[in-house]
Amino acid sequence: MKNLLIPILFGLMAFLYIFIVPPEPLAIKITFKLIPMALIIIYAVLKLPASPSPALRLVVIGLFFCMLGDGFIAVSFVAGLGAFLVGHLFYLTGFLKMSRMTKLRLAAIIPIGFYSLIIGSQLIASLSEEGNDALVIPVIAYMLVISFMALSAILTGKKRAIAGSILFVISDSILSWNMFVSDIVYSDVFIMTTYYSAQFLIASSLTALGESAGNRATILDVKQQL
Repeated sequence: MKNLLIPILFGLMAFLYIFIVPPEPLAIKITFKLIPMALIIIYAVLKLPASPSPALRLVVIGLFFCMLGDGFIAVSFVAGLGAFLVGHLFYLTGFLKMSRMTKLRLAAIIPIGFYSLIIGSQLIASLSEEGNDALVIPVIAYMLVISFMALSAILTGKKRAIAGSILFVISDSILSWNMFVSDIVYSDVFIMTTYYSAQFLIASSLTALGESAGNRATILDVKQQL
């Protein structure tokens, strides 16, 4: 039961934010939005081994920057986008350090690229039509980074990291489509449920990622001794 305390508390606070907390006042809304992410970060830290590798630390730092993005995006889309982009760069770097490339995993770049091309082309067209040309480059940069982040998670071979990264892509796709292309019914619910689920899965993948990193370090040590 002790191990379930933070996940249960996270679930309750996420439910409270998504379905109960009103949009105003904004300061209260932002505070309740950040609480689930703070719990996820605590959960992630508890999932770390006694001596975490630099790669695992990078993932935790990524979680922190995403939490900053949650706060920033409520007052400035560009600032929030920038914080999330930095967070994804930390995820990307951490996952790559723990990746094990195979032809099958690398082949994931095809559906990811196809999906990004379809969504990205529609977003760019909508931004241009509405005169938001200044956002085109930041949006393209963000889509490239999150796409490679998803690929890097797939290269780890860890199911929770993969599921988390895919849900993150879905969440951001819903958010951007709703903002720039057309309204989506219950968009807030879909965005936040997929987003919180994504972050929780990434955090909960740290145990498996740590074990994999530890096994690889042991193998390298043995090879060096030989």
